[in-house]
Amino acid sequence: MGRLTEYDCDPKQLSPLTLAFVGDGVFDLFVREEIVCAANRPVKELNKLKVERVRCEAQAALYEKIEPLLTEEEADIFRRGRNAHTSHTPKNASSSDYHTATGMEALFGYLYLAGRFDRIRTFLGKSEAPAP
Repeated sequence: MGRLTEYDCDPKQLSPLTLAFVGDGVFDLFVREEIVCAANRPVKELNKLKVERVRCEAQAALYEKIEPLLTEEEADIFRRGRNAHTSHTPKNASSSDYHTATGMEALFGYLYLAGRFDRIRTFLGKSEAPAP
């Protein structure tokens, strides 16, 4: 699978928060696809499972698993996203987890726009899969 559009886009030219905007959707779609393919469930249950996996704390936990796998370039993109100045922090998340999640989303956005789907699959394969 490739990108969904054929627009020319150089992710190196985008801000970390713009990359995180795209990466949030990439991560969300992965989680949705995984939980739907694991078992047919009521939508309310699907949403509950999705929220558990995409919340800041879960993304921060995923970062701990993938950190040793990051290349120097990927670690730099993550740091730029983590250190970006955001306008708010969700009330139910720590500042540290929120910034880590933003770094993760920036990394996923960068990899998606760069067409490096193999790396996305490697990293997302380390997330907690839902029970069937």
